[in-house]
Amino acid sequence: MNLLLDTHFLIWTTLESKQLDRFRWLGRYLPWGVSPVSLLEIQYLSEIGRLRCRQPEYLDALMQDRRFVVDEVPLVSLIRRAFPLSWTRDPFDRLLAAHSSVRRVPLCTVDRLIAENHPLLPEELS
Repeated sequence: MNLLLDTHFLIWTTLESKQLDRFRWLGRYLPWGVSPVSLLEIQYLSEIGRLRCRQPEYLDALMQDRRFVVDEVPLVSLIRRAFPLSWTRDPFDRLLAAHSSVRRVPLCTVDRLIAENHPLLPEELS
């Protein structure tokens, strides 16, 4: 895994591919890393009506797609790395930035707050 996708990029690559047109460089980083945190966030977004996604079908399809590697990191490692990330109050963003740090891989995000505070971004987004 050379790159961790944040939840927006995961959604774009699986559910809204037209958003990816301006990020053609992403193909250089295949396979893309996916955090279980993003899977939980997608479920949450579905539950509150901001996204239409069927579970467990979505997860099953993702696990079968060779473009993705679901990277399981020990939860205690994520939590410890997330403690000092007080620049965000979003628990999903905090855990995704922590995941990127634990694995020492860039986090692919368009979130301005993450981009301003997280040191590990792909050079195309820096």
